[in-house]
Amino acid sequence: MISVDEAFDHVRRLAAALPSERTPLAELLGLRLAESVASSVDSPPFDKSMVDGYAIDVSDASPTLRELELVTAGNVPTETVVHGATVRVMTGAPIPAGADAVVKWEDCELLAEGEIRNPARGVKSGSCIIRRGSSFHAGQVVLEAGKRLGPLDIALLAEIGQAEVGVIARPRVAVLPTGDELVAAHEPLGPGQIRNSNGPMLLAAVAAADCTPIDLGVGCDDPDDLRTRINQGLANDVLLVSGGVSAGVKDLVPGILTELGVEEQFHQVRIKPGKPLWFGVRHANGRRTLVFGLPGNPVSTFVSFQLFVLPALRALAGGPFESAVAQRAVLAMPFEHRGKRPTYHPCRQSAPAAGGVLHVEPLDWRGSSDLATLTRATHLAALPAGDYQLVPGDAVEVIAL
Repeated sequence: MISVDEAFDHVRRLAAALPSERTPLAELLGLRLAESVASSVDSPPFDKSMVDGYAIDVSDASPTLRELELVTAGNVPTETVVHGATVRVMTGAPIPAGADAVVKWEDCELLAEGEIRNPARGVKSGSCIIRRGSSFHAGQVVLEAGKRLGPLDIALLAEIGQAEVGVIARPRVAVLPTGDELVAAHEPLGPGQIRNSNGPMLLAAVAAADCTPIDLGVGCDDPDDLRTRINQGLANDVLLVSGGVSAGVKDLVPGILTELGVEEQFHQVRIKPGKPLWFGVRHANGRRTLVFGLPGNPVSTFVSFQLFVLPALRALAGGPFESAVAQRAVLAMPFEHRGKRPTYHPCRQSAPAAGGVLHVEPLDWRGSSDLATLTRATHLAALPAGDYQLVPGDAVEVIAL
């Protein structure tokens, strides 16, 4: 049995970013750039108007200006602004030659059709004009390698004409809950049966991590069935198997994984819940597959996913390999801890105290199968091993859910 930190280091060592691939704009959301992106154009590509108004020469002292033409966004001026003349422009339209400022239409006085009083007095050169290249120039890096792409980044890529870019591939994560006792949510329960909650939970957690979930169905406690399904899962970047990894007579998963070429890195972690956790890796056909054998109880599965699987998925997707972020909190009620393993105990946030200090209440948690209590939790309290009594006001480290 190894410590949480040792298990974490094993996973960190093998969770390297996946190869890059060219991906179109419509599929980029949430992915990380494999390389920096430079613009091939200036932005804006021409001097343009910030407002609807009249383009003028501020040095023009003529009392009135006649309108030469109207230029809307998407069109170009055909006239040059000379003294005694102006060009009406709409927002986003190019600035005509001879003009060095734009005055808002509402600040101009219309004298007759096609004629305005000269508004140049007090107007500064460059007013209401966005200059070419003022946002960025051709050749300038606009998005750095490693950037996780959001909607605005995708808009910027479209602006500079990048219809596809190189990004770290989205991890494909296969999910395989196991056990003869499992039935689907819509099926009636027979004697000794329980419903499959780990499968839907893991598929949802994988999707929430911006990875591609692959549903392998439910594996029976039968070597041939498990071998077939596990072999299918090994064609992906990560395989999550829940159940069958402890020490029971039907805990067949570790042996089958070894048979299929998965190299065990560790089995059993000094932690509660989640002690039976199994981790290994297979290198085959140019692919590296990380394999997590998660405990069968749903809370153990969830905690193991949060602590070990989620950081690995983020690293595979090109992000930093980081443990779950712990923050300081204080207990709002007494709590007694007993046990030889560090415990991640479900707790719930209560009202924050003065100064923004987080207060938490440990929940009445009944163990690894108590999924209902976990749904009411906002945090997991990381409690050291040992037998001790905590009182209100004692500091604890918590991980937000």
